[in-house]
Amino acid sequence: MVARLVIAAPASGSGKTTVATGLMTALRKRGDRVAPFKVGPDYIDPGYHALAAGRPGRNLDPVLVGEERIAPLFRHGAHDTDIAVIEGVMGLFDGRVGTDGFGSTAHVATLLEAPVVLVVDGRGQGRSLAALLHGFRSYDAKIRLAGVILNQVGSERHEEVLRDACDEIGLDVLGVVRRGTGLEVPSRHLGLVTAAEHGSVAVQAVEAMADAVTAGVDLLAVKALAATAPELAAEPWRPDLEPAAGRPVVAVAGGSAFTFGYAEHVELLKAAGAEVVTLDPLRDKQLPDNTAGLVLPGGFPEQHAAELSANESLRQDVAELALRGAPVHAECGGLLYLARELDGLPMCGVLDATATMTSRLTLGYRDALAPVESILHSIGDRVTGHEFHRTAVTPRHGAQPAWRWRGAEPEGFVHGGVHASYLHTHPAGAPLAIRRFVERCAQ
Repeated sequence: MVARLVIAAPASGSGKTTVATGLMTALRKRGDRVAPFKVGPDYIDPGYHALAAGRPGRNLDPVLVGEERIAPLFRHGAHDTDIAVIEGVMGLFDGRVGTDGFGSTAHVATLLEAPVVLVVDGRGQGRSLAALLHGFRSYDAKIRLAGVILNQVGSERHEEVLRDACDEIGLDVLGVVRRGTGLEVPSRHLGLVTAAEHGSVAVQAVEAMADAVTAGVDLLAVKALAATAPELAAEPWRPDLEPAAGRPVVAVAGGSAFTFGYAEHVELLKAAGAEVVTLDPLRDKQLPDNTAGLVLPGGFPEQHAAELSANESLRQDVAELALRGAPVHAECGGLLYLARELDGLPMCGVLDATATMTSRLTLGYRDALAPVESILHSIGDRVTGHEFHRTAVTPRHGAQPAWRWRGAEPEGFVHGGVHASYLHTHPAGAPLAIRRFVERCAQ
């Protein structure tokens, strides 16, 4: 049994990431093997979790993978650890719009039978905090709201008032984080700057979070609470796919420009028989030897467009690989890299399309259908994916679009061995698509 607890909040911006990341680091420094998780499709927080815990940050998203896979994926990611810290998404009960909280932090906490600790931003709060906590505790009887961590507390007197409010309704205060500096990392148009891009400054920020949590949170009480979680009956998820013939080399883009990937993607590629080689398009001048397929995940290529454009030899390699009909799977940032140009700078030119930054945020889950055969899907295959970008590609789709979904024009490009789209998908939700991709690489 892995001890576990969920770090939630009444709303976004309350300090979940600061507390969760600091807690992971503080526990690791005490000698605990910590499994880091994030609820929802977010790619950025898990990067900081990985720095904190020293192992891959993983996502738990019932919308993308199905609620039946959440406990198995948790057990897979928590293997050989002592405690799991699961950071929530938005407010505790905020899930997919139009549902009764499906995919919310509360939903995942229920699926994992995990106690919940609520991080409350204390700024502007007094005795009314008791009413807020009473509402959150009584709203859903399935949720075990077991403690509070007070964040952004201004003084000893302020702390006393907030503690009294918690005492009124019988909720334990597990810690207090005072207002201070050094707990923020830079943000941009889609949230925090990724840990991979921020380098040593990200490490310093994680250390500052750990110092604040160590100073203000009762780590023994947190561990005792996490240990009250019961055994989960689910078997661990395993990337079990029948290996394709041969051992094709699949290059997976990474580095600072392509950070939006799920750990299970590489695990599934390997299970399907691929030899996975990491490629950094900002540094590597050519594709790995014998590359048979290419995965271009999301990220922030728009922030590195000049450097990506300047790497002409790699762009040419990618274009030639696609021209030969080799499988190329590109999502969001990968789509931009395959375009003819990005904000006026030459890219790979695999797609006859241009990409530009815009002021409009496109965000949300999509129930998508594959309208054509591709390296990933058969006609009629259905997936649930997630869009998250402030760029636009013109045209929106090619002669053979990658996806259709209700209320929108077709989206993405299927051409030869290329499947390129804005839609982020979680491979654990459609593992046979990964098997199909590796088979095509082996051919």
